[in-house]
Amino acid sequence: MLKLLFIGDIVGRPGREIVADRVPRLRREQAVDFVIANGENAAAGAGITGGIARSLLEGGVDAITLGDHVWDQRGWETEITQIERVCRPANLPKSNPGWDHLIIEARGFRVAVFTVLGRTFMGMKAECPFLCADRMIEQLRAQCDAIIVEIHAEATSEKQALGWHLDGRVTAVLGTHTHVPTADAIVLPKGTAFMCDVGMTGPYASVLGREVKPVVERFLDGMPRRFDVATEDVRLSAALIEIEASTANAKKIELVTVRK
Repeated sequence: MLKLLFIGDIVGRPGREIVADRVPRLRREQAVDFVIANGENAAAGAGITGGIARSLLEGGVDAITLGDHVWDQRGWETEITQIERVCRPANLPKSNPGWDHLIIEARGFRVAVFTVLGRTFMGMKAECPFLCADRMIEQLRAQCDAIIVEIHAEATSEKQALGWHLDGRVTAVLGTHTHVPTADAIVLPKGTAFMCDVGMTGPYASVLGREVKPVVERFLDGMPRRFDVATEDVRLSAALIEIEASTANAKKIELVTVRK
């Protein structure tokens, strides 16, 4: 049996700090073999930089995935090609720089991971996530022992539909983007772990990681404001999955919440 920890959207400095502080301990205490983290909000709540990506990888994260904020930080389109173990969403146009998947290994077991962006209520130009996932699975099947699919999407229906679509073909389908952990962690009938949203890793005394006051005021009067990353009630939110090595089926999935 192997264990994989998938960490939800890391938001700003508070999220980065709790990852650096708690991931090494989680690896030891839970005997975790693989750690994957979504880092698309790691730089001040929007995007990621080369320095931040390297610090996360040096601090115990094995692979970093990204989402719709992938290109928010200036210069990242060049840096992404120089950093291993970071991948951008697979269903972006092929002309976009960066890797569309990653393969990590532990104890002789190879895990591939890729992200697809949802298209419902999402603004980025992206291929159909269902067709992209089908293509990626076919491409990766001979190169790895297990496949983890992240769906970075707004609509729960789109996430659930992809989970059922891929049941039995991948080890896990995990949702990110909405920053709120869901209570629906389950192993589907054919052995695929599923969760609508893993939640965010960052400050929960907030509105999706941002200071409460300016967000509420924006809803009240519609005027633009600066939304700084909040700082209080910092938590790490992740899905912990147990994988049977002989079949690559998920045997268990649970939400892990760690407070600072």
